[in-house]
Amino acid sequence: MEERLMSKKKPAYPINADLGTYLKDYNRTIKIPVFYDDLLRFSGCISVYDSNDEDTLWVRVYYEEHERPEIDSSLKKVYTTLHSDGNEDAMEFLSVDAIDYCTFGNSKPFRIKIRNILNDNYIYFYVKKTDASRVYGLELEHLFSPNRINFLIYKNTLIEEHIAGIPGDIFIRDFLPELPDQAKSQIAKEFVKFNERCQMRLLGDMRSYNYVIIPTHDFDHVQYKIRAIDFDQQSYEGKLKVYQPQFFKENFEMVALVMAKLQPSSVEQYKKEERSVQAKRMLSSRNRSKSLIKCMVKDTISTEENLQVLREQLYDFTLDLKFRRCKSMGEVLKTGLDFVKRNYENLSMNR
Repeated sequence: MEERLMSKKKPAYPINADLGTYLKDYNRTIKIPVFYDDLLRFSGCISVYDSNDEDTLWVRVYYEEHERPEIDSSLKKVYTTLHSDGNEDAMEFLSVDAIDYCTFGNSKPFRIKIRNILNDNYIYFYVKKTDASRVYGLELEHLFSPNRINFLIYKNTLIEEHIAGIPGDIFIRDFLPELPDQAKSQIAKEFVKFNERCQMRLLGDMRSYNYVIIPTHDFDHVQYKIRAIDFDQQSYEGKLKVYQPQFFKENFEMVALVMAKLQPSSVEQYKKEERSVQAKRMLSSRNRSKSLIKCMVKDTISTEENLQVLREQLYDFTLDLKFRRCKSMGEVLKTGLDFVKRNYENLSMNR
């Protein structure tokens, strides 16, 4: 099914001058001592297996002895820049335990494991190639989702924090079947909201391995949240279904859960709640979101063919003629967000 929905390969788009200025204005750019291309100079690798001895599609890389000290030092400086504004006082207590390279997907990231040798606590971050659509996806996640996200850019290198949680495919396979009915109902509700959020944001390809489930223990139960972890497919594909997680076969168990646990009226209620929350977030970050969308409107982050397909499908979906006049994917997103905000403001006035 994905082959019919998704393009075979999405190209990387450069960061133009307007987006570069935006990122500098909002402290997303900083000089870092290592580039993505530097990490590609590994001399060998071994496969990484999970606890069930299954191939994770990551490989652990290693470097020539004379290069490793400089690489380790640079990565520790990146960690301090990402998490403590570059304060290097604790660098002597940090260890680069692993550098893993992903052989699957578009972004081909490096995953860096940094450990504090004093207490054995560790944290991950990622080094990727810069891609404008991915950067827009990260920034939109920061502004318009319930979550904040930390990332930095320097020239052609993107440093991205790790988002903790249980990968959706593993959660569906290993945890979901054993949950009580109340938890399943709550997860169904969260999936409806997540589906609506991705559609409004034009965040595509949310197959189960591209989001995580985050359990949080409350007084007498566990709350579950769904959070995207892959932003490569921001406003690129032409088919509207790509932006609706419900249409990927990897999510069919979640869709079945929604159908089993929620009445149609409840599904509609949760969609309205998510649209309302989205509109409030847009209003609360008005200046910054306006600046970002202005960059997107003038940018090229997809093909003309995808643009034509998406604007027609969104017109069919909303009957809003403004979609047919859109000349860029950024303008499509702006029109969709304006549609949500306009409906919210109309409802507020009629209360």
